[in-house]
Amino acid sequence: MTGYPIKTTQTSCLTLAYEEHGPATGDPVILLHGFPYSPRAYDEIAPVLAAKGYRVIVPYLRGYGPTRFISPDTLRSGQQAALAQDLLDLMDGLSIKQAALCGYDWGGRAACIVAALWPERVRCLVTGDGYNLQNIPKSIQPRDPETEHRLWYQFYFHTPRGVEGLTNNRRALCELLWKLWSPTWAKGPELYPLSAPAFDNPDFVDVVIQSYRHRFMYAPGDPALEWMEQALSQQPPISVPTISLCGADDGVGPAAEFDDDIEHFTGPYERRMLAGVGHNIPEEAPTATVKALLDLLEG
Repeated sequence: MTGYPIKTTQTSCLTLAYEEHGPATGDPVILLHGFPYSPRAYDEIAPVLAAKGYRVIVPYLRGYGPTRFISPDTLRSGQQAALAQDLLDLMDGLSIKQAALCGYDWGGRAACIVAALWPERVRCLVTGDGYNLQNIPKSIQPRDPETEHRLWYQFYFHTPRGVEGLTNNRRALCELLWKLWSPTWAKGPELYPLSAPAFDNPDFVDVVIQSYRHRFMYAPGDPALEWMEQALSQQPPISVPTISLCGADDGVGPAAEFDDDIEHFTGPYERRMLAGVGHNIPEEAPTATVKALLDLLEG
């Protein structure tokens, strides 16, 4: 899957796998991938930060790569609170009191939640597409047709047919999403095979299906995390220094959809538009991602 050594830490429910770069004594930076991506999104970013002396941690989210659930009885939840709890547990397991966070899609959601609810744990934040907290109570309200049609894959996952389709065609389906979401990214077809093995995780389908059903209130969440979901329903602000990176060619949602995000950021905040970039921001724009992190860390 990768030439980098895989390390693990135990949480209450996971053997959580991660890759580590740089000196163990360096200031921590955690880089978080999304769906359907992998730590390979940061292959041109982690070594640069490590060379500058940072301790760089790149985890495999639950349901990806070598990360595994400890018990067969644990709900294979992909809900936003579970992703945030995994990030907190990773930091606790590695004795990281505070870290710079960078993430997009699912990983960006985990980073934004921790920044909002535990700002003392976050030195700074680079987020793909702004404020990534889901407003689940409002999720069942229809949006404009142009937006709705781009969510076809989410509606597909709400059906038994979608479960079977993802199970039987996970690599082909995820490759299609790469193409649709990053339509102007020439390197996508070349780099996709490097991430695709991460989707062979035995829990990938269950985690993905639960994630997309829970966000529309079509599947129950983990009862132990209900308190966090209630807190997130209030759409708490993010106060830590933040740079939002938005791909101008994002096929999931046009960058203009995130224009109102500034109201959710009460600390230093900057939004940067990336021309010619789609949804897979760090892998498509590694230089811009590194610059955003270093601007916050060293500026």
